[in-house]
Amino acid sequence: MNWTQLRSFLWIDTRFHFISKIPRGGRLLDIGTSDGQTLNHFREARPDLQLHATDIQGKPECYPSGTDFFRGDITSDTLPWQDTSMDAITCMHLVEHITDFNNLFAECNRLLKPGGCLYIETPHPRTLYLSMPYTSQAGLFTYNFYDDLTHQQIMPVGKMAALAAPFQFAPVRVGTSRNWLFALLFPFSFLLPARQRIISRVHFVGWSAYIVLQKK
Repeated sequence: MNWTQLRSFLWIDTRFHFISKIPRGGRLLDIGTSDGQTLNHFREARPDLQLHATDIQGKPECYPSGTDFFRGDITSDTLPWQDTSMDAITCMHLVEHITDFNNLFAECNRLLKPGGCLYIETPHPRTLYLSMPYTSQAGLFTYNFYDDLTHQQIMPVGKMAALAAPFQFAPVRVGTSRNWLFALLFPFSFLLPARQRIISRVHFVGWSAYIVLQKK
């Protein structure tokens, strides 16, 4: 999906609704950027934002032009940006891969401006009970939580709020992350190719949970 033509409809996607609230020209840090697919969509939706990214590996050559990238381990490294320099931080599908969260929340607290928000998205607890419905995607697409061999633990939003509380974060919104356009395609997904079919199912069932934490 190209978000250039959908800038007036960011409410249809939970992630994009979050970034729509960042002040114009603001600075966004994405932690655990991976291949940069989401970051590229963020640039399409909000070309005014200054983008920063960090990942233990990452593919900065795939990131939007001008992205300030740091290769590092969020469980142990101090990130290179100045205190209170970020308007918002996103962290998509990282927390289920790690077991130590102190540095993550400490760095987010240090980097966010007062009142700035951190958006975390992670597999919903219901993913523990899902079974892959499409033979062609078995072993290729993470549908059950344990389909991904690098997943360490399920992270309910209440647990994330409790872990973040000592670092002066308060939850301001929790819920299920969806792209409603993909979700509404599900009744017609039999017309779609296999991968698009399961993507529509993922958004229909509500595969991801999210929490927005605000720095006090």
